[in-house]
Amino acid sequence: MPKLNVNGRVVEIDAPADTPLLWALREQAGLTGTKYGCGIAQCGACTVHIDGEAVRSCSITLGGVSENQKIVTIEGLSPDRSHPIQKAWLQLEVPQCGYCQSGMIMAAAALLARKPKPTDADIDEAMTNICRCGTYNRVRAGIKLAAGI
Repeated sequence: MPKLNVNGRVVEIDAPADTPLLWALREQAGLTGTKYGCGIAQCGACTVHIDGEAVRSCSITLGGVSENQKIVTIEGLSPDRSHPIQKAWLQLEVPQCGYCQSGMIMAAAALLARKPKPTDADIDEAMTNICRCGTYNRVRAGIKLAAGI
C-alpha cells in the first residue's frame, strides 16, 4: 500500500498508482479542503504543496509522489489559520463563494515562500488559479497585505 507524507504525518493510501493525488487526498486521507474544479490542471482549486512547490493535485498521480516528498494541503498550511496569507484573506474578506480559495491560498503561500516581497508581475505569474467570482483584485491585495507591501 502506498504511503504519503501529508501535513507532517505518514498516511497509507489504499488506491491504485494511477489515482490522481487529489482523489487520494480527499477520499483516502479525508482531507477535503483540496477541491476538485476541472480535473485538467487549469483552474487551480486542487493546489497543494509538494516539497514547497505549488502543484495541481489533479494532474499528478499517486504513483508520481514518493513517501519522501512532503505534501501540504490547506489543512496543514496552518491549522490555527495564523499563516499571513490566511490572516490577510480573513481581514480583507477575499473570498466570495470561496470554492477556489483553498487553491488560491496555497498558490499565494508558495509564492510568498519563494518571493517574500512579490511584484505585481510576480503575482501575475504565480497566481494562475481561476476564480469564477472574479475576486482577483482582492487576491492581489491579500498577497500584498501578507507580504507587508
